[in-house]
Amino acid sequence: MKKLFSAFICIAAILCLSVTVFCEEYDLDGVISDVAGCMVSSYPSPSVGSVGGEWAIFGLARSGEKVPDGYFEKYCENVGSYLRERGGVLSDRKYTEYSRLVIALASLGKDPRNVSGYDLVSPLLDYDSTVRQGINGAIFALIALDCGGADDEQATSAKEKYLAHILERQTSDGGWTLSGNDADADVTAMALQAIAFYRERDNVKAASDRALSALSKAQKENGGFETVGTETAESIAQVITALCEYGISPDDERFAKNGKTAYDCLMTYYVPHKGFKHVKNADDTDAMATEQAFYALAAMRRFYEGQSSLYNMADASDTPPEGDDYSFGLPGKHTDVRKAEVTGERKTFQDAASDKNREKIEALAERGIINGKSDGVFDPDSSMTRAEYAAIVVRSLGLPFHSSDAFLDVDGGDWFYDYIGTAYYYGIVKGLSDTEFNPGGTITREEAYVMTARAARLAGIDGAYGAFEARNILAAYMDYVKISDWAVEDVAFCADKGIADKNELEIRAKEAVTRSEVAFMIYNMLSLSRLL
Repeated sequence: MKKLFSAFICIAAILCLSVTVFCEEYDLDGVISDVAGCMVSSYPSPSVGSVGGEWAIFGLARSGEKVPDGYFEKYCENVGSYLRERGGVLSDRKYTEYSRLVIALASLGKDPRNVSGYDLVSPLLDYDSTVRQGINGAIFALIALDCGGADDEQATSAKEKYLAHILERQTSDGGWTLSGNDADADVTAMALQAIAFYRERDNVKAASDRALSALSKAQKENGGFETVGTETAESIAQVITALCEYGISPDDERFAKNGKTAYDCLMTYYVPHKGFKHVKNADDTDAMATEQAFYALAAMRRFYEGQSSLYNMADASDTPPEGDDYSFGLPGKHTDVRKAEVTGERKTFQDAASDKNREKIEALAERGIINGKSDGVFDPDSSMTRAEYAAIVVRSLGLPFHSSDAFLDVDGGDWFYDYIGTAYYYGIVKGLSDTEFNPGGTITREEAYVMTARAARLAGIDGAYGAFEARNILAAYMDYVKISDWAVEDVAFCADKGIADKNELEIRAKEAVTRSEVAFMIYNMLSLSRLL
């Protein structure tokens, strides 16, 4: 594979009026591997987000770099949870939220028209709402619809509108910009990426040629590019991505100034084992710059290896790596965790018919995880004992029984003896003291969150928070200071992962948790764990 090398001054030391230059070489494969490791380490549980989310997943998927077992699956689970929490509505103003998700999921070979039952392509067919965001909306909607394989009559019509919108807004100097009349390298490169699929059309070819010429003229003497008067790693990365999308080598003579290519300049922003800076004089690396630079490097490698371009998803696949068992659960789950299967017909409870968690209650009931108070009665607003909650958690993970005489107030003849012994064996419960469990005591919300967080980790959901980070997460709740110190990190875990209801304004840590709320917590935990 062809490798590009960049030589630049790393250290200039003046000694005896002489200057010694230490040069360093970077090979494309090595940098890609290094940055991939940085991103995976930074985002152990990726979810929806413009940083640490879709663009990172997209880059990793298209780079072909190996990621930890179940990494992409975990992202998809987190996306599903995110969508369910919001009823499938990502935004009513920023439709790039939908475009970004469609692109990432398409890179994993997923169908963006059916993500946890939601169609993410449909909003992008609303041309008027999408272009209200400006040309950015049109650019990424067009990319997303092409990546997502949307080719029915309605989608084709929408794509033609977006293409026309982009072409109409080409500036007099041949590029594109968010506002004003002067072309911006960043926006020009992104527009080129969007229209590349149609470049065989005469009008698109003419527009593309003008834009490429504009980019060549805009390139700085060091090989870099500016946006709004500032040279950034992101602008350089977008140009590289655009060139590769057109099948143009990044070291094409039109895009080399004084022997410096865009790749050469981009590598001056690179910090080994940390990623890329946004601007050269920055004190540290930047997540957005790192993600965009990374997928630009992935585009380069695909170009040199003769693979399809970055946004041509014809080779994307959702087939798990050979030899890995993804039949249920997360790869990091405890080996004793089992999926609770549906035991019979769907159960309904008359008194929970209007409860907001009705579907979750019924889904858990039909798996034997949670029971009603009597036939057809669930009593969603009543409280629950600590023993009852321990039993529900043990059943939710399908754990084999382990007896324990650790607690003096749990007797071998009690119905909950095996459940509490099992929960204790797996570290889900610890008791009020070394010898007391208080099985008949009413379980509080913070106690339920702690047990659920421990169960979630047993099921393979990663997440550990220090005191400062946990408090920062919980600051979104008005009463977070009332959470017991021993519960703070686990409550933060539940809040961060979506096990807790993010729509609530208070944690109400010391209040009794209701049976309906228990169903909400357990269902979300199992959904995140791929155990439903």
